[in-house]
Amino acid sequence: MTKEIYFAGGCFWGTQHYFKQVRGVISSEAGYANGNTLSPTYEEVYTDATGYAETVKLVYDPEVVDLRLLLELYFRSIDPTALNHQGGDFGTRYRTGIYYTAADDLHLITEVYGHIERFVGEPLAVEVEPLKNFYPAEDYHQDYLDKNPEGYCHIPYALMIMAREANNE
Repeated sequence: MTKEIYFAGGCFWGTQHYFKQVRGVISSEAGYANGNTLSPTYEEVYTDATGYAETVKLVYDPEVVDLRLLLELYFRSIDPTALNHQGGDFGTRYRTGIYYTAADDLHLITEVYGHIERFVGEPLAVEVEPLKNFYPAEDYHQDYLDKNPEGYCHIPYALMIMAREANNE
């Protein structure tokens, strides 16, 4: 049995690569979530007129990695107080968000969110919403950092290593 969760964490190249490191993540797919048009292209999303966020769909095995750990890793990979930007990327397409498909995940998401907000000491700029829609990004965006190891990534390499070791026994 697998589960899925969607994370918008700025540029999806780094977010996808980061979560691919985690044992128990079965697949990851870069795409566009919670926007207002049908079948958007990167060029359309880039204008910020479609309402989409660059998002990564994760399919994971909850017996190997639980949602709590994925949420904790997500919050380590972003600046949760930054509105519509992460790293050097700016625009509503780079907003942060947790988009869920299972209503029973909301309680845990809210719990972890509240813990992070108390820790940070200020309101977070991370959306928490049910997934409205998701469209896969173009092929050249999928596994971008595997294809282009020197490509841009807003997530530090040390965090990639931490993700790889997060639930190793």
